Amino acid sequence: MKKACSLIVLFLFTLTAFAQSNQLKKIIDKRADEIEQQVIEWRRHFHENPELSNREFETSAYIAEFLRELGLEVETGVAHTGVVALLEGSQPGPVIALRADMDALPVTERTDVPFKSVATGMYQGKEVGVMHACGHDTHMAILMGVAKILTEMKDDLKGTVKFIFQPAEEGAPQGEEGGGELMVKEGVLKNPDVDVIFGLHINDATPVGTIRYRPEGIMASVNSFSLDIKGKQAHGSAPWNGVDPIVTAAQIINNAQTIVSRNMELTKQAAVVTFGVIEGGVRHNIIPESIHLEGTIRALDKDMRQLIFKRLETIVQNTAESNGAEATLTIHKGYPITYNDPELTAMMAPTLEEVAGKENAVIMDAITGAEDFSFFQKEVPGLYFFVGGKAPNREAAGHHTPDFYIDESGMKLGVRAMSNLVIDYMNSAGR
Repeated sequence: MKKACSLIVLFLFTLTAFAQSNQLKKIIDKRADEIEQQVIEWRRHFHENPELSNREFETSAYIAEFLRELGLEVETGVAHTGVVALLEGSQPGPVIALRADMDALPVTERTDVPFKSVATGMYQGKEVGVMHACGHDTHMAILMGVAKILTEMKDDLKGTVKFIFQPAEEGAPQGEEGGGELMVKEGVLKNPDVDVIFGLHINDATPVGTIRYRPEGIMASVNSFSLDIKGKQAHGSAPWNGVDPIVTAAQIINNAQTIVSRNMELTKQAAVVTFGVIEGGVRHNIIPESIHLEGTIRALDKDMRQLIFKRLETIVQNTAESNGAEATLTIHKGYPITYNDPELTAMMAPTLEEVAGKENAVIMDAITGAEDFSFFQKEVPGLYFFVGGKAPNREAAGHHTPDFYIDESGMKLGVRAMSNLVIDYMNSAGR
């Protein structure tokens, strides 16, 4: 009899919790509808006033003022210009971090929207156009909407929410630290200790109303590299009097393509080695003394990443030596693999299916783009996903391009998804 009573109590408790959760979700949906235009206005403000990495001064001030108006505990100047706010629910529970990136790109906008950016800034010593050509303006607006809704629901929250507005996702300026790595280094996941973190990215090629995600590696690691080849200068008519760094570079480029095609187990994961810069020479009939190259390495498996490093170094040195040249390869520190914790992903997949509709929550293939959200995921379990922003009758121009365009009606799903992930994780963790 005692056991039966306990089961009845448990059943009633579960039923009550389920009803409360459903009621909160209805509130989220209602408020997401009501503040949609405000979220769009925030996005347009950021779009008209973009700032480059580690230079998001006005952006962070705007966000911090809004968060303070909500009554949240706000910290500024994190990783230079980052903003962090803490929302403590009325009941004990997990600490959930939500992250949005803030920086724009050195791109001159070419779209026809009335809130088009005409801003300029300094990038690598040159004046450039500045544009939110990757959707970070929408990410900030979405997270502000989530903060507004969850703050209104404070009395019903079983835990704490940490809102992280991160600068320099696109990479800190040369010679500076920044981004997610610096935020982690400065302790953004501590005090209080974060249990899990969620992040999203809008996508101009994914239809509005769609969510795309996957367990494990969703975005590749990235490392840039630079290569300097030193030969011996000579007249172009007498190459035997010199050592040709251009020919050496050509052989290295060709040989390096065998790393992926012949050394990577491509049935396991994808990998990329791309050369993007070749600089050298001053005249058509002079073999130069030196040449400079730069490129990028992408991998979705950490062991494959290390093998690429090793094979590239071997190819560079042996090819240069065979030609009598000298070569210096430098592989620069980059971003780790954006890795969705499998257990967390499985746990939260039903939430994504519920907010988007099961047929619109799609498990995607991994992509070889990169994200410094990965630094947070190295420390705590994380889930990163994509939200559709493609306009129905407009061809996607692509991210990081002057014609990048987002259908703003896609942002509401982002607000609902992030808010529901918080509620559902808090309820699941408390069982």
